Amino acid sequence: MKKVTVVGSGASGVHFALTLLRKGYEVVMLDVGFRGRPAINPDDSLATLKHSLPDPHDYFLGEQFESVIFPGRQGEYYGFPPSKDFVFTQPQASPSRSSGFAPLLSFARGGLAEAWTGGSYPFNDGELESFPLQYADLQPYYAEVAQRIGISGSTDDLTRFFPVPRELQEPLRLDAHSDLLLARYQAKRRYLNNQLGCYLGRSRLAVLSQPQGDRRACSYLGRCLWGCPRQALYTPSMTLQECLAYPNFHYRPSTYVSHFEFDANRRIHRVVCQTVESGESFSLPVEVLVLAAGTLMTAKIFLTSFWQATGRAPRLPGLMDNRQIMMPFINLALLGKRYDPESYQYHQLSMGLEAAQPHEYVHCQITTLKTALVHPIIQGLPLDLRTSLALFRSLHAALGLVNVNLHDTRRENNQVTLEPAPESGRPRLVIQYSPPPSERQLIQRTLARVRRVLWALGCVVPPGMTHIRPMGASVHYAGTIPMSLVAKSLTASAQCRSHDFDNLYFVDGTTFPFLPAKNLTYTLMANATRVAAEAF
Repeated sequence: MKKVTVVGSGASGVHFALTLLRKGYEVVMLDVGFRGRPAINPDDSLATLKHSLPDPHDYFLGEQFESVIFPGRQGEYYGFPPSKDFVFTQPQASPSRSSGFAPLLSFARGGLAEAWTGGSYPFNDGELESFPLQYADLQPYYAEVAQRIGISGSTDDLTRFFPVPRELQEPLRLDAHSDLLLARYQAKRRYLNNQLGCYLGRSRLAVLSQPQGDRRACSYLGRCLWGCPRQALYTPSMTLQECLAYPNFHYRPSTYVSHFEFDANRRIHRVVCQTVESGESFSLPVEVLVLAAGTLMTAKIFLTSFWQATGRAPRLPGLMDNRQIMMPFINLALLGKRYDPESYQYHQLSMGLEAAQPHEYVHCQITTLKTALVHPIIQGLPLDLRTSLALFRSLHAALGLVNVNLHDTRRENNQVTLEPAPESGRPRLVIQYSPPPSERQLIQRTLARVRRVLWALGCVVPPGMTHIRPMGASVHYAGTIPMSLVAKSLTASAQCRSHDFDNLYFVDGTTFPFLPAKNLTYTLMANATRVAAEAF
């Protein structure tokens, strides 16, 4: 039985591992693996929890109010609750410096997708044009992942942008605000399609509308942000739990992988690690090494390996991320109405904007405000607290947010490398990013188009509240060691095998040569499954 060592338990790593385990391989997974809190009162709704918990402020805001976004802090409209702190906890062994980029790293059991919103959108052939793959190559693995995780949605106008898997479950029940927006779209469909190139439909969500195995269907508790207690919203730790049932799977948490060692023939023979608690170093032999630590941490492991062997590190160009713009809106027909907190909390509608070229498609996710941490919105109003609260109560049911996503391309000046940390001399990650010169004009045109769409749907955009998020905020990182049909250094094959080391594979976003304006997690899982199925 061949042994494969996988670094990281995120969406890519666990689906790669599960595929190999089913083929009979022995899999060792090395992971820092910070864990979250167990679910509390799994049958209570969010409103019920406020009264049933002995200490609700600890659950909702944190013992030290660490989830509160205080006045004066600019930017985001929401914070993460204490139950998601583990997703972003950092080990001391991972310093970095960045310019033009605000990186988010995760060392959680399950990775960053432990805090995702479930959007599951396959890439189409136009978006795969830069890949040595076509949609037909990924389609069986999109289907396999859909069966594993459960995806709900429907066939609608968005099918032109992302194909619908046969395994799709029925869509979730729409909240009243989303239902009204979809009805208005149907009434204005011809104008929106023909004049604005806009298409609207149901989000494809990794959320169960029907039970699957030990997971229960969504019961609209309104607790999505705090972590679904019914496991209806898929997270990679669920697949990790499935892997743990295999006798040929060996999971080693509390393990921070620093680098790998290789011989004169550029064959990797061991990985060097540290225990998270003590910082003690140790090494493990490897036959085949698979990096699934996320694009930035995979880059750091790869670069540190050169650093340790030669005293210097190469430069990895081509870092990509989706620019995201948050545009709040008010649905005038819902002013003063009551809202129903018992609904799926995240986006239920998505919007696609056609572009001159298929790969320039603009993807938007529409979230209507239900249950959430709303204090950043209230304190952002230019009024006193009493008046702001009264105004918010009248606005609550009418509020929504469009999350606009733009595509990104590989560019030489966007790079990842290493430098010695000033305090220790040890290598630290250096990230440099600059947007393309034309981005400002693209953002202006796109936002004007979205405003026209919202106006047609009976909504207005409050002036001055649209927020352009910093690069890095979307956490859709990719592109530093791209797939290439030409075998050259610092690239990978179509099977994601390194062109520098014969027994090294990358199965996270590292190898993507282009980044469409879509959540990439579904494609990460499908591609990792493909590599495990076809290359091993």
